[in-house]
Amino acid sequence: MFEEAFAAANLPGAVGMIVDRDGVRYARALGVTDVDSGAPLAEDTPFQIASMTKALVTVAVMQLVEQGKLDLDAPIGDVLSDLADPQVLTGFDEAGKPRLRPAARPITMRHLLTHTSGLGYFFVHPEILQYFSAVGMPAPGSKDAIRMPLMFDPGDSWEYSVGIDWAGLAVEALTGQALGDYMQDHIFGPLGMTHTRFADSLPEGAAQVHVRTEDGSLAVQPMFIGGGEYHNGGGGLIGTAPDYARFVRAILRGGELDGQRVLKEETVREMARNQIGELRAGRMGSALPHLAPVFDQFPDQHTGWGLGFLTLPQGQSGGRSPNSLSWAGIFNSYYWIDPDKGVGGVMMSQLSPFGDAGALSTFGALERQAYAGQ
Repeated sequence: MFEEAFAAANLPGAVGMIVDRDGVRYARALGVTDVDSGAPLAEDTPFQIASMTKALVTVAVMQLVEQGKLDLDAPIGDVLSDLADPQVLTGFDEAGKPRLRPAARPITMRHLLTHTSGLGYFFVHPEILQYFSAVGMPAPGSKDAIRMPLMFDPGDSWEYSVGIDWAGLAVEALTGQALGDYMQDHIFGPLGMTHTRFADSLPEGAAQVHVRTEDGSLAVQPMFIGGGEYHNGGGGLIGTAPDYARFVRAILRGGELDGQRVLKEETVREMARNQIGELRAGRMGSALPHLAPVFDQFPDQHTGWGLGFLTLPQGQSGGRSPNSLSWAGIFNSYYWIDPDKGVGGVMMSQLSPFGDAGALSTFGALERQAYAGQ
């Protein structure tokens, strides 16, 4: 199913994997790393995994919670001074200057992890893009790029955000290590994720980002969202499908893989629980459609958010169970984790903009293949 869908989707390349608690059920690399070289894609080809970074950084945060070094509901401004006095953007005056007011309550780590802090993304939220246009566009990869006013009081709504970037900086503040070094010691190393790291450039042989041209063909459009002033916990990791599949298996196994435990079982259960009550998660607007148009993968469901994952309350007919977990990366990489049925999957590709119909259909085929005959 995966191979047939890929053939129909006009993708440059994709790696698909299906796993369960015991191992890998299916793995297939199709297409090329880039259409210019025509180099064949391999299962262990490096990809920019973008926002699939977020779940891994959430694991780092939850390890500190387990150790008693962090309270999810304490003001995070006690750890990160940048977030100690949050201001809410209420609009712009006649001259285009932002209007601000003090937030009604402090930001907590739980707000950051659940995208309920009031923070946003300049490419998702037009008001954040307007704010940066008014005060000066920050350099890509700088901390100034995640310094912004809130769009609402913490806890009042759900909007996709740079919250996990700040969560990663909190890990650094509490451990005294660079985020990537901490994660290598406590997540990547123990789980055997040997090809996952923050880097200042793409490694040799990595898959390249592509776009569709007006005539429907594919062209390489170099884009890199790593490097910069800090380790971008919201989207800066480079990794491989087999590495991420090991992480999926660790979550399926309650925080342990091959005898190495990175989280307690009760912590994994808490991460999988909807944390945002009646708020709905998952729908993203758009300020830059050429990068990420409006997206809502499950418009028919009142999707929630756990700690690191989208939660799917009703599941899907013939597919993932209710309360399964998932998310994605902006270059059309996707994953899901189904704790009830003990199965999950990963698809990695490198194509812009996000939410490409061909990529989604190929990922959907991988999921249907995982549940075929069950």
